[in-house]
Amino acid sequence: MDTVRIAALLEPFLKQSLTPYQLDQISIYIDLLQHWNARINLTAIRSEEEIVTRHFAESLFMARHLFPAGAANAESPTLEGAPSKLRLGGGVRVLDIGSGAGFPALPLKIWAPNIHLTMIESNHKKTAFLREVARTLKFTNINVITGRAEALAASPDHPQADIVTLRAVERFETILTLAITLLAPHARLAMLIGSGQLSSLTTVPGVTWRQPIPIPESHSRVLSIGVPQ
Repeated sequence: MDTVRIAALLEPFLKQSLTPYQLDQISIYIDLLQHWNARINLTAIRSEEEIVTRHFAESLFMARHLFPAGAANAESPTLEGAPSKLRLGGGVRVLDIGSGAGFPALPLKIWAPNIHLTMIESNHKKTAFLREVARTLKFTNINVITGRAEALAASPDHPQADIVTLRAVERFETILTLAITLLAPHARLAMLIGSGQLSSLTTVPGVTWRQPIPIPESHSRVLSIGVPQ
């Protein structure tokens, strides 16, 4: 897909322009997604412009709120409202649950390439796709786990993440509880959800939720960020 058109479609969602390299990464990602989507069901959205506005734009909207410095300071991403250095000597640890076709996880990696990204997805074909995207885009510090969040949370040596991300997951309330167990101190839980799901957040103890942030060009989608108490 033409990178000029990608940039134009993303403009309402971002406060800064992406670099030509980042736009090229998105274009390559879209080509891979369309190629794999012909064989396995990665996304029901087939229009490339809709893929940009629905998948990449939402994910990058989350990214700019979690990492305000963005590409201008990709070597040291910081969480908004959190300590500027969550871990000395390393990047921010991001865990994405139910990664599917890679949203929001891989656009977060495009936005802030120095994060340490772990994606967990139970579908073997989808994890094969995620690994192919990571290999093609030459990502480093990335791990794809084929499995379920329940098994990961039950493991005695499960990862502790600075950010846990969720988008369009099944068993919403159950996964929320599991996600909390995977958070490190001073961490954030970030979700792209429908406004109708906001009431479910209050049923999960141990998290203080910020005011939801409406996603541009959407009537019902919001970004919700929670902080462990």
